Amino acid sequence: NYSLNQDTLIFLKNEKGQYISPFHDVPIYADKDVFHMVVEVPRWSNAKTEIATKDPFNPIKQDVKKGKPRCIWDYGAIPQTWEDPGHNDKHTGCCGDNDPIDVCEIGSKVCARGEIISVKVLGILAMIDEGETDWKVIAINVDDPDAANYNDINDVKRLKPGYLEATVDWFRRYKVPDGKPENQFAFNAEFKDKDFAINIIKSTHDHWRALVTKKTDGKGISCMNTTVFESPFKCDPDAAKAIVDALPPPCESACTVPTDVDKWFHHQKN
Repeated sequence: NYSLNQDTLIFLKNEKGQYISPFHDVPIYADKDVFHMVVEVPRWSNAKTEIATKDPFNPIKQDVKKGKPRCIWDYGAIPQTWEDPGHNDKHTGCCGDNDPIDVCEIGSKVCARGEIISVKVLGILAMIDEGETDWKVIAINVDDPDAANYNDINDVKRLKPGYLEATVDWFRRYKVPDGKPENQFAFNAEFKDKDFAINIIKSTHDHWRALVTKKTDGKGISCMNTTVFESPFKCDPDAAKAIVDALPPPCESACTVPTDVDKWFHHQKN
């Protein structure tokens, strides 16, 4: 059971009302081969909100520099994972993007920002974003009415024809309105299956464990947590509260979603 401290920064609390990190303290697994997902951007939302990896206890906050076209899935991250920027991925030839691994949840419910849901992994897309590996996991909420019908990536192809193609197209072009080039993909932009995806997730979990146990230098990432027993960054709940309470309030610009995130952009394909 988790609750949100709703403000311009969204901090997560446990059932006792104590601050925890959505990056480090929410367990990766909800069940066998079922993963937790932290929802950062609800479906159809433009505002770019994400886990702040460099802030103490990693609140979800508005990125004032970026808007996105409207997401066609609930978008978020799997906790206790990390795409290590010092690790060259053998599949893409590029290093990680320094964030938790991303998830696109394809079910019918629009989730809330900061919500923790349990998802079945179905497959994965290997995106290369400005020279960095940025895996995109495809998953479905276990509580979705159709979840039983989805067990691997081929089920998405069969039951949602065109949806995966639309997902690739979205990720290929979403930075073009900012004047950036189209993103590239490994495997010829083909989605890999569930088993492949779970192996990638497990490898990013290993990289996260090295990060929070100080076997890897996070270079500015906040690893403060309240639950990872072998971590030198672990602190007790009272210390966590003192750290969060002492943070300066967000600047005014962080409270306001820029109006340009609601502009539409037509990309003319040459």
